[in-house]
Amino acid sequence: MSDNGGSAVGLLSYETLVHAVAGAMGSVTAMTVFFPLDTAKSRLQVDEKRKSNSTPIILAEIAKEEGLLSLYRGWFPVISSLCCSNFVYFYTFNTLKRLAPSRPGMSRPGRDLLIGIVSGVVNVLTTTPMWVVNTRLKLQGVKFRNEDLHQTQYRGIFDAFSQIIANEGVGTLWNGTLPSLILVLNPAVQFMFYEAMKRKAGRGGRKISSAEIFLIGAIAKAIATTATYPLQTVQAILRFGQYKGDGKGGIIGSLSNVLFLLMDRIKRHGVLGLYKGLEAKLLQTVLTAALMFVVYEKITAATFKVMGLSRKLKR
Repeated sequence: MSDNGGSAVGLLSYETLVHAVAGAMGSVTAMTVFFPLDTAKSRLQVDEKRKSNSTPIILAEIAKEEGLLSLYRGWFPVISSLCCSNFVYFYTFNTLKRLAPSRPGMSRPGRDLLIGIVSGVVNVLTTTPMWVVNTRLKLQGVKFRNEDLHQTQYRGIFDAFSQIIANEGVGTLWNGTLPSLILVLNPAVQFMFYEAMKRKAGRGGRKISSAEIFLIGAIAKAIATTATYPLQTVQAILRFGQYKGDGKGGIIGSLSNVLFLLMDRIKRHGVLGLYKGLEAKLLQTVLTAALMFVVYEKITAATFKVMGLSRKLKR
């Protein structure tokens, strides 16, 4: 009985909810600030015939050809997806941290990595449909260099959901799930390094400054992004929904599509082609993650202080 009570407390605690809300708010704030960099990254990943690789040049081209506001095209669906995704991730991550105390045989970084992977899987399975829709909306009305890519006509998030289900089937909403599941290593590695560096910086009860949090978050995200970027490119192509693959279904078909896209990219653009758009991606994700962690830590600290739970920050 006590175990069940403890589990219920872990799942429904105010502290876990604070972490989840703070994570969601931090990500929304950071993504809004650096959203144009995400726009540049998406164009480079999906539109292979775009020759410019420099992020400032890409942003200038988009603004000139499509207008300044086009740099924020798809902001609302992206922010909605990101808010839900980070809420789910932070809630799951902190719930599992409460329910799974450190074991003598497992290092804390190893525990953080394992919890991060499980949290990532839960997040992918529950929020992938939103990311598929937001990828479509974000690239709607874009002037592609690749003539093989055709325009979509969605009137908003709900219309995109209904059109995709009616015309392509419910399963299409989970396009790119396999690379997404592999990519749970990205936030898992990020959180493992973030937690480890934060513990080291805060030894002896030392207070960690906002600048240090920003730097720690940036380093952690840079390591995770560089390691997993080729799969992120494949994920973006599959979510856009204009790669038809070999017609095979299930996990085998998904794996076949992933491998084909990786090898095709190497064949046409060389190994470095797998990293096209990495500059924009690093600028966007590193800066976004760093700012997100600063906002996240500030919100949790302020909330716990108001609630009289500041002692739990040292957990």
